[in-house]
Amino acid sequence: MNDPAGAKPTRFLRDYRAPAWRIDDVELDVELDAAATTVHARLSLQQDDATAPLELDAEALDLLDLRVDGRVLAGDEFTLADGRLVVPGLRGPLVLESRVRIAPDRNTALQGLYLSGTPEHGFLLTQCEAEGFRRITPFLDRSDVLARYTVTLRADRARYPVLLANGNADGAGDLGDGRHWARFVDPHPKPSYLFALVAGRLESIERTFVTAQGRRVRLVIHAEADAIGRCDWAMQCLEHAMRWDEQRFGRCYDLDAFHVVATHDFTMGAMENKGLNIFNAKYLLADPASATDDDHRHVLAVVGHEYFHNWSGNRVTCRDWFQLCLKEGLTVYREQEFESDLASRTLRRIEDVRLLWRAQFSEDAGPLAHAVRPDRYSEINNFYTATVYEKGAEIVRMLGVVLGRDGFRRGLDLYFARHDGTAATIEDFLAALGDANDVDLSPWLAWYEQAGTPELRASGRHDARRRCYELTLEQRTAPTPGQAHKRALPIPVAVALFDRSGRALPLRLDGEDAAVAANERVLLLGSDSATFRFVDVDEAPTPSLLRGFSAPVRLVQDTSPQALAALARHDNDGFNRWFASDALVRRLFAQALAHGEPEATLFSTWTGCVGSALDDTGVDPALAAEMLTVADATSLADGLDDVDPEGVHQARARVETGLACALVAPLLRRRLALGDGGDLAVEPLAQARRRLRNACLAALCRADVAHAPLARAQYEQARNLTDRLAALGVLLSMRDAGASAALADFAARHAGDALVLDKWFSLQATEADPRACERVAALLAHPAFRWSNPNNVYALLGAFALRNPRAFHRADGDGYRLVADAILRLDALTPQVAARLATAFGAWRRYEPIRRALMHRELERMLGREHLSPDLADILGRSLAV
Repeated sequence: MNDPAGAKPTRFLRDYRAPAWRIDDVELDVELDAAATTVHARLSLQQDDATAPLELDAEALDLLDLRVDGRVLAGDEFTLADGRLVVPGLRGPLVLESRVRIAPDRNTALQGLYLSGTPEHGFLLTQCEAEGFRRITPFLDRSDVLARYTVTLRADRARYPVLLANGNADGAGDLGDGRHWARFVDPHPKPSYLFALVAGRLESIERTFVTAQGRRVRLVIHAEADAIGRCDWAMQCLEHAMRWDEQRFGRCYDLDAFHVVATHDFTMGAMENKGLNIFNAKYLLADPASATDDDHRHVLAVVGHEYFHNWSGNRVTCRDWFQLCLKEGLTVYREQEFESDLASRTLRRIEDVRLLWRAQFSEDAGPLAHAVRPDRYSEINNFYTATVYEKGAEIVRMLGVVLGRDGFRRGLDLYFARHDGTAATIEDFLAALGDANDVDLSPWLAWYEQAGTPELRASGRHDARRRCYELTLEQRTAPTPGQAHKRALPIPVAVALFDRSGRALPLRLDGEDAAVAANERVLLLGSDSATFRFVDVDEAPTPSLLRGFSAPVRLVQDTSPQALAALARHDNDGFNRWFASDALVRRLFAQALAHGEPEATLFSTWTGCVGSALDDTGVDPALAAEMLTVADATSLADGLDDVDPEGVHQARARVETGLACALVAPLLRRRLALGDGGDLAVEPLAQARRRLRNACLAALCRADVAHAPLARAQYEQARNLTDRLAALGVLLSMRDAGASAALADFAARHAGDALVLDKWFSLQATEADPRACERVAALLAHPAFRWSNPNNVYALLGAFALRNPRAFHRADGDGYRLVADAILRLDALTPQVAARLATAFGAWRRYEPIRRALMHRELERMLGREHLSPDLADILGRSLAV
């Protein structure tokens, strides 16, 4: 495919070359001002290729002067064009000095140095991943150039009282003219994408943490004055993360201070800059009055994620951006394990798999499919995807399953020891894990190099005479763009066998002397198919496969409803208990989609399983709530051709409403037993109880509008945002007469709180009603909505396009037109946000012909617009590629 107009040239992994020049030391002197910041850079360069000119990345900069070893260069001694500063004829080592001027207040791309908030009251900050540093100063802006930084910041003291950069503080003082200065030295070499600075009026909270090695570390969280009171939970999460990483992975912090800063203007969730993490406020601010239980859990996870990057991303970084999954997949896995240890392992695993199915599996099935480590890209910003993050984490999880907890820890220790202070590759990671455990892990490269979701077929046969059970596993991966032929992958399948009473059986494979100690074991399928024979099996067992979702595959097995029901009632793996229930849901949905109604006996089998979980107070309430929650429409439609979103919605609604009507009595009993939901408690059990209580409320109101007073009362009497928002959502979904008044009341209660109003936007944008399109269009004019704020855009337009398939895919195409117009408007402001929103059109070929044509028309209309950003041009071009 040719690169579409506006897109950057395609880069290929095979073309990687080590840098011809290196930078050992960086000295930055920054005169900060929102309208005109001056950056004086002094770079100590070494030359590894004597024939190569010095080429630096430089974008959106006004170059004031350039010097080599103190000599000012004339204009004809260098060129600055197309984002490149080229100085030919130089021989290293040398010192290059540059002085540039930049305008943070006009930087709406939010990459490089920019202004968050208004010129009068906002503050300055940076976002340099992946290629933002080139907007601050000319540089070798690539991840394999690691240097030590000394940064001096100067600014007006009244306007910018807080000055921060990476590393340890190395002096501060007054300049005598109303300005002040601060210097920071980072002793650890880092790539430019990890550079950060912050300057502005910020409040802070502070604690001291003593590491396992005895280092006293200042922990400081900074936020604007109206938000600092909501940072205590984040501080607790940070302390938990630091201690957990010491205990689980032996990783200690390595600087004198760890700073975290909250901002409302950020294109990502957070950024792991060395010693100075910058967070989207939605993942840092949390208290029960202004944040839900899910928000508290997200803060726990994201604070942990960014802290864990200190080793898996910062101390060991990635050689090039093709290796993005090296740091992100490993760190997502570490984050998942952290939250699982501190909260509910079952709930976290269910949520991770739901996200994988909804976002990554659909990505794998469309034109935007790519390998976890892609072999090419045009715009790297577009590869911060579910495939890189979520599937990347699943590969690390599989390696952990195969190597075992101790073996994985040995391998990770060796990886960090070998590559500390360097930029590594996936091959380096696999080699360290393998060498530490004396095993060849090179076959696992196929998981990183091959796009697509494998289909795993499982079938079993019991031989009563020989007292054995044979389990046959087969794998197949469908072709994806650019990869017609697929290799067999190593697939770990965690398995247990249950007898008819629900007891887990001992597991002994043919040829083994004894059964394994635990009644679960991992089978490794490394070829197209294999058969595993278990012996000493007296009756036909019920297999529990992919326990804990041990591999990111689509499982296809000919399992009877009775066997699935047995697992949904008795499986001692919480995830697989839910997994079995979800399998029943999908069979019922398929029946409702094909025939209008699900089969009565199967439906009764499923509702009996869910009712049993509701009545059993020994079941984790979070698990019961998930069993009560039917899979979303996008996940249910996965794998279908010629998708009719309205038909999918109606079939899902029949299953969901049928469940609610069948369980009114146990729903009422359980909700009453759970009490009033509590008020401010955020410990896992309190959150799980609220989760189930609100799931019961939603189901009761779905069964009969007569239960609406329960939702109205909960809305009025709620003592935390979780319960109030849940009740509001129920009233809105019921189209209750009081819903409009409740929406207005909610907006009035939280006027001025941008993060809470974003939830209000999302609630209305995701209402499964075709009229949500008009509601979203009207909300674009709401005073609290800002086009320049990514959180607002994702909360309203992103929620509509990516989480409301019924309304977005409205048959008249109005949903498509609304979002396409918004994408084109956003592309002129914040291209990264526009490109992410455009992925909503990526699966256009999977829809029925009328919608397919409407989506195709909007894609071509957008691609035909002049002056598209490289970000958006890349997504549109790949979406339309044959």
